[in-house]
Amino acid sequence: MVTFSRRFCGPPDSANGGYTAGTLAALVDGPAEVTLRRAPPLDRALTVDRDGALVRLLDGDDLIAEAGPTTVDVEAPAAVDPARAQAASVSSPMRDRDRHPFPTCFACGPDRHENDGLRLFAGRVPGTDLYATTWTPTDTGTPIVWAALDCPSSSLIYLDDDAPPPHVLGRIAARIDREPESGAPHVIMSWLLAREGRKMLSGSAIYDADSRVCAVARATWIQLKPSTAT
Repeated sequence: MVTFSRRFCGPPDSANGGYTAGTLAALVDGPAEVTLRRAPPLDRALTVDRDGALVRLLDGDDLIAEAGPTTVDVEAPAAVDPARAQAASVSSPMRDRDRHPFPTCFACGPDRHENDGLRLFAGRVPGTDLYATTWTPTDTGTPIVWAALDCPSSSLIYLDDDAPPPHVLGRIAARIDREPESGAPHVIMSWLLAREGRKMLSGSAIYDADSRVCAVARATWIQLKPSTAT
């Protein structure tokens, strides 16, 4: 059984997609891909079901998410230095609660306090189409690492639109090459892979102080329809 406490929300009434995905990915050997079928409920015991290499998360008979092994062959760009990443983060639209789609989000919500949320505010690196932020983790479990890969990859919704409609995570695949070091500074970067109608595909990566890739991910973000977003 798995229960997501309200602390780990994404939208106000459902769990953060990356944290949910990472919770399932921890049960898969090697790189994993997780597809979210429904909004993961909070404060309710959910069932974990295994079928060979596949792992499913169920709320009664409802399928919430499913995970399985995959290959993550995304090529991460060279890391920007921490000073540029921090400067980009200062100007991140995610810091503005009036522009943020879900300001209480565990991973990127500006309404979360230090030591409560991750407060990962990825901003555009000047002169590029890359987004970046800094991160000094205090917890490096798989769900946290996946949450840290998740939300910065959503920042690309602001690439060509100052006030984009809300998007939610539909699918994410990640590979952890080396666990980020707790208490050490890291850089997180994200970049656009493709757009397909209401879908946005983006990549993200976490780099250590020596600019080595710790983890890399590809994510599919789905634009909510107006009736869903209200």
